[in-house]
Amino acid sequence: MPRQQRISRILEKAQLRSARLKAINPKMDFGDACDLENMMQQMEKLRGKLETYNSALAVVESTRIEIEEMEKSLGNLSERMLLGVGCKYGKDSSEYMMAGGVRKSDRIRKGTATRLKATAEVKSDEDAPTV
Repeated sequence: MPRQQRISRILEKAQLRSARLKAINPKMDFGDACDLENMMQQMEKLRGKLETYNSALAVVESTRIEIEEMEKSLGNLSERMLLGVGCKYGKDSSEYMMAGGVRKSDRIRKGTATRLKATAEVKSDEDAPTV
C-alpha cells in the first residue's frame, strides 16, 4: 500500500493567517524575529521540505513497484529453471533435489499419510497394557 503524500495543516493555517495579517498591516513587526517577513520565510522553507518529502515518496513508490516486478520475474525464472532440471534429469533425481525441488519419491500424499497415522494409532492402542 503506498504511503500518503503529506500535507501540512499548520502551513495552510499559517498561509491564511499571514494573508489576514497582511490585510491589517503588510509590514507587521512585533520584534524578536516575530514579523510577517520571518513568517513568510518559514512557510517557504516548510513548503520546500514538503515538496521534497512528497517527491521522495513518489520515487520510493515507483522503486517498490519495480522491485515487486523484478521479484516476480526472478521467481518465474527460478521456477522455470527448476522445471528444466526436472525435465532434463527427472523429478526423482538427485540433481532435482540439489536444485531445490522435492523428489517425487520423497513426497508423501496426504491420503497415505493419514492412513499411516491412523494405522499407527490403532497399533499403539492394541499394544497398550490394560490395567
